Amino acid sequence: MKLSVVICTRDRPDTVGQAIESVAECDYPSRYDIHVMDQSTNTHTRDIVHDLAQRFASKCDIVYHFLDKAGLSRAYNAGMRVSTGDVVAGTDDDVVVPKDWLTEIDRAFVADPQLGLLYGQVLIPDSLKEAERSGELIVPHLLIEKRERLVQGRGFKIFGMGANMAIRRSSFELVGGFDEALGGGGPLRSSQDFDFAFRMYRKNQAVLLAPEVKVDHYGSRTQAQWTGTMKAYGIGDGAFYSKHIRCGDPLALYYFSKVVLYNNARRVKKLLKERRWPEDDYLPSLFVGVRDAAKFGIDRKYRLFRERRAGQMTVTAANAVTGQQRTKETGS
Repeated sequence: MKLSVVICTRDRPDTVGQAIESVAECDYPSRYDIHVMDQSTNTHTRDIVHDLAQRFASKCDIVYHFLDKAGLSRAYNAGMRVSTGDVVAGTDDDVVVPKDWLTEIDRAFVADPQLGLLYGQVLIPDSLKEAERSGELIVPHLLIEKRERLVQGRGFKIFGMGANMAIRRSSFELVGGFDEALGGGGPLRSSQDFDFAFRMYRKNQAVLLAPEVKVDHYGSRTQAQWTGTMKAYGIGDGAFYSKHIRCGDPLALYYFSKVVLYNNARRVKKLLKERRWPEDDYLPSLFVGVRDAAKFGIDRKYRLFRERRAGQMTVTAANAVTGQQRTKETGS
């Protein structure tokens, strides 16, 4: 199968090189292309990509693209347009993939012609586990305990992380791409992965949760940075749920109600235990997302936000991330 890889990046020269290098070192037997979608404010990433392109020229094509307007979903869509693979794998600029990453992705898509979207596990590398356990750092990760195939009529769950995903091109075109109002750098901050999976599901494309497809995530956040991250998650989730509720989708209403009830129950439990009203960055932001999403129109065919006078596709600050480099001692 012809595979492509898209890596979106913005001002992370300390980690993007190891991310690209790990993909270039995959043991996939056929030639593949890697597209680096750069939204940085300097030329450091460009120089790194050009050096790696020369180093791995005999094995794979590493292509640099500069985007003058930031936005993670915008970068995903641009990466799909410039790549050529029947399946396009995506990972982040602070991730290291194992050598069998592309082979495992290929195996999953060859085995299931209905498969439109794959999410794999995003793991904490050994070098960051102690800092994560102690609370010094927070490392976003995604564990998948069992292999699950989500398809319309047989169950769905709100799940996924773009640090380890793969998309069939024909399915991408069917759903109309990522919603550029959602995601890091977009006006509605996050949840582009949840939204994309949900729209795949509604187009009767299978979504696979594949525990055998693994990556290590070196992007971490301090406790202070995590507050902003949770606010961004809440805004994106509120926007995502409300968009599909506005489209008359009862499943979106069910999940939104479930999230609100769960978070309120958690707050009450903490109140009873600690005798004080707990701070909560997520739940209030959830309703901020509902409010902000109402400013946008909706393309109901593809369920994508559309600009109107009150809601514009402006660029917002991305989540702050402390990039970590892998060491020779820990490997990948």
